[in-house]
Amino acid sequence: MNTLSIFASSCVLLLALTGCMSTQEHKAAVSDNSANRVTVGVVQKEIKFGMRGGDVAAVLGSPNIVSTDENRNEVWIYDKISTEYAHSSSSGGISSLILGFGSEVLAGVGGSYNYKAGASSRSQRTLTIIIKFNKNGVVRDFAYHTSRF
Repeated sequence: MNTLSIFASSCVLLLALTGCMSTQEHKAAVSDNSANRVTVGVVQKEIKFGMRGGDVAAVLGSPNIVSTDENRNEVWIYDKISTEYAHSSSSGGISSLILGFGSEVLAGVGGSYNYKAGASSRSQRTLTIIIKFNKNGVVRDFAYHTSRF
């Protein structure tokens, strides 16, 4: 095989493989990194004893449930459930016919390469936040629970 044929074959192979993504690259491409999520960290950092209800709503948004306790004081419950499902895949390949030209010989060599990659994941998270207010409408107690499965 002459140098020109080897160079052409290498260029075709390199061009075909540059469009392929690995499984890790697919997973990174579908990841959600939203900054406005209600998380345990937000609760720990932002919610304080003595906060007014409006300030709590500004940080966490509207509660899912508003109720009262045994003393008729307001209790806000945030119940967040998140399901994450991500799927990404790609496939590629190369088929080639490489012709070598000798002085009197014409020879053809064929070959192919196929590639498939993908990633899929599913998970669920729950976050329950309970905020109890006193008779003056300020936070007197709060608790939270989180799980991931």
